[in-house]
Amino acid sequence: MDALYFFPLAVGIALTPGPNNFCALNHGLREGVLAALVGTTGRVVAFSIFLLVSALGLGAMLLASEAAFNALKWLGAAYLFWLGVHAWRSRDFGNLQVGAGAEDGAQAATPRRWRELIRQEFLLGISNPKAMLLFAAIFPQFIDPSRPAAMQFASLGATYLAAEYVSSLVYGQCGRQIRRLIKSPLAARRLNRATGGVFIGAGGLLLAAHR
Repeated sequence: MDALYFFPLAVGIALTPGPNNFCALNHGLREGVLAALVGTTGRVVAFSIFLLVSALGLGAMLLASEAAFNALKWLGAAYLFWLGVHAWRSRDFGNLQVGAGAEDGAQAATPRRWRELIRQEFLLGISNPKAMLLFAAIFPQFIDPSRPAAMQFASLGATYLAAEYVSSLVYGQCGRQIRRLIKSPLAARRLNRATGGVFIGAGGLLLAAHR
């Protein structure tokens, strides 16, 4: 299938709610849309590794291993729980400027902070077995056996990774709009707890996932 026709489907898949997209929303809310897009580079690197593993035929082997799948699942859930508890207990409002408008409600993230955002998204992406399932199980359905598989896989993979940036832009913009509602320290504290609750809930859903 031509990558051009695959792109709308890739965007639809990328927009599916999940830990990385919620992370982009949170980054967009606290630090701006640009920071959300920069952080997405972390998940793109993680997904690129999964793409390579799947292209080499190792993805199906890993998914077939219950021990490997469960190990990845527990690591991802543990990281999500840690993020959730940290956010719930935090009294830090991050880069939120309480009471500021949407245009100036977040300070510009520094390059050092960008590295932290990239690392966070990378860890969320690399520890999510559902991403491996996507590349190992779905991508082969779009491969034409009569054509070189490697080039098709590379084209589809690049298309999907581009779709992840589109998804991050959408979620980052949503976060930017939510920032309009943060007008007091109490609202910011509630936001921290809501953020923590979502991460903890995502960890619970990941633990419930099956191959």
